[in-house]
Amino acid sequence: MRPFERKVYEFVEHEQLLQPDSFCLVALSGGADSVALLRVLLRLGYRVEAAHCNFHLRGKESYRDEQFARELCNELKVGFHLIHFDTKTYAEIHQVSIEMAARQLRYRYFHQLIEDLGATAICVAHHQDDAVETLLMNLLRGTGIHGLTGIRPRNGLVVRPLLAVSRAEIMDYLADCKQTYVTDSTNLVPDVLRNKIRLQLLPLMETVNPAARANLLATARHISEAEKVYDQTMQQWRERLVSGNAVRLESLKSLPSAESFLHEWLSPMGFTPAQTRQMAKALDGQPGKLFTSLTHEVLIDRDALLVEPITAQMKPMRIPEPGCYRYADNAMLNLTLQDGSLIIKERMRASVDSNKVEFPLTIRPVRPGDRFQPFGMSGSRLISDYLTDKKYSFFDKRRQLVVTDSTERILWLVGHRTAQPFSVTPETVQTLVLQITIPHLSSITEL
Repeated sequence: MRPFERKVYEFVEHEQLLQPDSFCLVALSGGADSVALLRVLLRLGYRVEAAHCNFHLRGKESYRDEQFARELCNELKVGFHLIHFDTKTYAEIHQVSIEMAARQLRYRYFHQLIEDLGATAICVAHHQDDAVETLLMNLLRGTGIHGLTGIRPRNGLVVRPLLAVSRAEIMDYLADCKQTYVTDSTNLVPDVLRNKIRLQLLPLMETVNPAARANLLATARHISEAEKVYDQTMQQWRERLVSGNAVRLESLKSLPSAESFLHEWLSPMGFTPAQTRQMAKALDGQPGKLFTSLTHEVLIDRDALLVEPITAQMKPMRIPEPGCYRYADNAMLNLTLQDGSLIIKERMRASVDSNKVEFPLTIRPVRPGDRFQPFGMSGSRLISDYLTDKKYSFFDKRRQLVVTDSTERILWLVGHRTAQPFSVTPETVQTLVLQITIPHLSSITEL
């Protein structure tokens, strides 16, 4: 076994990337790295087949690479799988860069191929130099601790057996095997960031310190070890601090870094580092600050930070007469008439004097400026103020429902009180009973 092959074998074993009897796919572009990956996995005894993507981005070169990959697989008696992509059209439709379009298309195909063939993994040819370039790219773009660990040996079904070796070692191995390969001419032009780092920045760094690449890799390994402690701490904080959709502000302020915790907790929900930084600064400010991602909202309330998914606002619904009605998708409203005077003091059931009510009624979310006169009180109040006194958050207020009559007078603040002008008295001849079932209101408690 050649030293290169032993190095790859020991790395695969140490990282548990492949089992001895694994059937895996190799992403074969035809370039030096992927060709070396295919050759070394075959030499180590793994069952492999190759997958080649023609992105139609480099004219004749794209077809040259395809032909080379096909002939290599025929020579090595390796199964060959080919797909063609209209990458430019995909990028235009999805409004992403060409690089991102190629990545999305490639990995979507790989995962489908793995499923279709029953393979255990897709092996890609990233090596140590790629890890160094990725670290520098992330550093230049601005990154957190996770962006400083280089490239992981495994990401789901994607494994990288060559992270144990450098580009120079790969080239020596191919020369030793007398194995040819093709060269992507676009990699030789310092136009995109990765090429500038590979062709200009790293050579310059090596004039300052010849061990620059090795030292950067060592730094990435140190950060990777520190990352394990960091991730464990963040998980412990989440388990201790997050209750449902909330974290108490007092608990956040006690952390060594509320900003780091908020970033780790909320970034999967689409919040940016800039937003989580602003949240951390706003913890001591006035309550009511709202932050929005594409899918979620974060509210800094009086004593807690709350997060909720963005949902469509419920629309008003007309109620022409007593009966049973479904409101939105999860609420049932039942209106019945009963003879005589019936006073109900329940959270989700209310009673009003039917002779004081003018149909049609409407059920709708509360609006800014809505007022009503709570039963048993003199004078009207803004519903917003009433709910503030109950310590309701902005989210709870926005979900609050009211029932109005044909003149837009609020007769019931759902889940709270009826309005005094519609109250049942001993003189009431007929009572209108309103009963509602709404899951989210059932979970709200008055503080």
